[in-house]
Amino acid sequence: MSLPENFQFSKTFEVGSFQVNPDGNIRLTSLADLFQEIAWAHADSAEFGRNLSGMSLMWALSRLDFNIIQFPKWGDSIRLFTGSTGADKLFAFRDFMVWDQQERVLIRGTSSWLLLNSTTKRIQKPVAVLPPALFDPSMKPERQPQKILAKGALVGSETIKVRFSDLDLNYHVNNTSYIRWVENMMAEINLFPSQLSINYLAECVGGNVVELSLFKEGARYFVEGRVGVKLVFIAQVS
Repeated sequence: MSLPENFQFSKTFEVGSFQVNPDGNIRLTSLADLFQEIAWAHADSAEFGRNLSGMSLMWALSRLDFNIIQFPKWGDSIRLFTGSTGADKLFAFRDFMVWDQQERVLIRGTSSWLLLNSTTKRIQKPVAVLPPALFDPSMKPERQPQKILAKGALVGSETIKVRFSDLDLNYHVNNTSYIRWVENMMAEINLFPSQLSINYLAECVGGNVVELSLFKEGARYFVEGRVGVKLVFIAQVS
């Protein structure tokens, strides 16, 4: 079966009761979980996923943007699509799209990834492991997630201690845990964003104490997370 818009892989999911907020809409964290899951499924299907651990290599999500046109709800059947949009220098790019059962677009997203040596944490060139049939090194993405800089007035702060449930298979904070922190912070001011952009800047591990700072500029909010003076992530929501 051919896939729309040059996407290369798809899976169908049903939105579970554990994936929604009290309003019945899918949580941003749950959506990011699904993006992560389909990205790994696609990579595994083409031998550039979990098998790389035997080569002491790992993928690290660097930036993620997504825009929710309409929130999927509890019980909805949704179809997720993903695929490469090329590689540029040290980054590999991946897009996402979500359909409802009537093939209407609910969500679009884009992301950039770095290939790291899991021992030294040194960045490797992604074309060394990416299959050319899927990641044409001559193809550059039309749109890339952008660097975020916090703007506006400081309007809130919070301290988070990294717990065991925040960690991934590499004992680093999972990329979706940062989104959960942002989502919870926004809910405290009764805001449930439909657009999110996040830059992952440094690793964070169990036991770290993360200082979250919330800034507001117009209709936009920014959340910075620091461990000491080290900036580990920054997000923009609206």
